[in-house]
Amino acid sequence: MAVGIICEYNPFHNGHLYHLEKVKELAKDEEIILVLGGNFLQRGNVSVMDKYEKTSIALHYGIDLVVELPFIYATQSADVFAEGAIKILNALKCDKVVFGTESNDVEKLTSLAKIQLYDNKYGEKVKTLLDEGYNFPTAMSLALQSFEGDKVNTPNDLLALSYIKEIIRNNYNITPISIKRTNNYHDKSTTGEISSAASIREKIKRNENIDTYVPSVVSYNIDYKNYDDNYFKLLKYKILTEKESIKKYQTVDEGIENKIVSSIRNCYSLDDLVDKIKSKRYTYNRISRMLTHILTSFTKEDAKDRSLSYIRILGFNEKGKKYLNKLKKGTDIPFITNVNKKNIKFLETELKTDSIYYLIREKNIDVYSYAPIFINEKKY
Repeated sequence: MAVGIICEYNPFHNGHLYHLEKVKELAKDEEIILVLGGNFLQRGNVSVMDKYEKTSIALHYGIDLVVELPFIYATQSADVFAEGAIKILNALKCDKVVFGTESNDVEKLTSLAKIQLYDNKYGEKVKTLLDEGYNFPTAMSLALQSFEGDKVNTPNDLLALSYIKEIIRNNYNITPISIKRTNNYHDKSTTGEISSAASIREKIKRNENIDTYVPSVVSYNIDYKNYDDNYFKLLKYKILTEKESIKKYQTVDEGIENKIVSSIRNCYSLDDLVDKIKSKRYTYNRISRMLTHILTSFTKEDAKDRSLSYIRILGFNEKGKKYLNKLKKGTDIPFITNVNKKNIKFLETELKTDSIYYLIREKNIDVYSYAPIFINEKKY
């Protein structure tokens, strides 16, 4: 069996390094498998390093096998993100998943997950709060508080709740293990050597040095440029040409397309557009995901089938390669390494969205030619 972790590495920083060292202590001789958020991420943002750059760093720091979390899971709500990630770890025979949380209380989170799954009064309470105009994360947190007395509103606890819920719902033989987070995810100020990815991304946008907060290999390879303008120009063109027909795209619901179309005419930046659309009901993250779905032409129809039809391998070391070869003998799910005529049907969404990502990042990359990264030994 193996130990699984789920990360976006946007970018890989000292907090991730701390997390990984703790995972290695737990894993001992077991393989460590990473399910990696790729080029577009769960909060709808564009990764500051591409998935192969992130894979290379992960392998160099001792991860044995890196697989991709497909776009259909990676850019959606916490529950859908968790559904895909845990499903993949189960298919890869992981019997443990290790994640960072603010509370570091798996027992409490498991109790809350069971309330969400099995207590009808919880669902009724959430519906009442949504009808009162609360956004979903707030409604969920308040509903849980009414049962347990404690708020669950920190991002990593909420994501851990989704992981645990997915394990319980499917009766997977996976043990959830928490590592205490050492910083606030949403904090945009950088203090000490371990700071949040959000604060580091802000510094990158402002072209400020990040050496204190990330391993040297990251600061050396990072592209200190703000690509929001490129994203916004492509998005604005798409919305102005398609207008209200953007309602066919995933997460564009409840007539919000009218507000998007009317707002974008007088917007000149991505932040400006999000601020104009944002409301008590629509959070920043929900809007960002929505805009990414519009930009990438990811429709409600595309989002319907969430069955796990393949696993895409991004990289491995010698240990990971042996584990992969052993797995291949006991599974019907195809492991995809290279794009070819046989598997291209599985990768249509990934190839399209990757092409758009590199257009935003101003890179001429042939997304059809990428092969997994193989690293013989750790370098860092």
